[in-house]
Amino acid sequence: MGKSSGKVTIKKYANRRLYDTESSSYITLDRLGAMIREGRDFEVIDAKSGDDITHQVLTQIIVEEESRGDGATMLPVNFLRQLIGLYGGQMQPAVPQYLDAAMDMFSKNHAAMREAVAAPFGGPNMFADLAKRNMAMFQEAGRAFVPGAAPRKEPEAEPHSEVDKLRAELAALQAKVDKLGK
Repeated sequence: MGKSSGKVTIKKYANRRLYDTESSSYITLDRLGAMIREGRDFEVIDAKSGDDITHQVLTQIIVEEESRGDGATMLPVNFLRQLIGLYGGQMQPAVPQYLDAAMDMFSKNHAAMREAVAAPFGGPNMFADLAKRNMAMFQEAGRAFVPGAAPRKEPEAEPHSEVDKLRAELAALQAKVDKLGK
């Protein structure tokens, strides 16, 4: 079965069964999780009321993933406590946007990290750039919670980065090795 580019509608029935309208078959929460990892977009609709219950089903998938018992949890207890503590508080309306932006930045950095690892030795120092961008993003996000805080201006790049210095050192060492070999 080829990938469809549209959003798939999943119907959830009163008996808790999930029906994939694209494949005309019942599926499991594990299959929905796999669809997410495949990049598939879907919505979950309550079959009786017609309400969109995607949020609740996605939360249920997270709960199942976290309770698998294999010790591979992703959400630290402290994070969960802090998140629960934000419910009902003044910051609650800002939290979803902040978490969405943080996850988006994390995804972009993850993709860049994969590129950096695949790059040949001596390529640009993506790791340092990623760390700087992460810090800047979190600082900017923190400023969003401080009324009247001005956005930070980006510093200009240094003419001689650490990578250039390391390359020069590596070239000098290579020259010494070549000289010793003669």
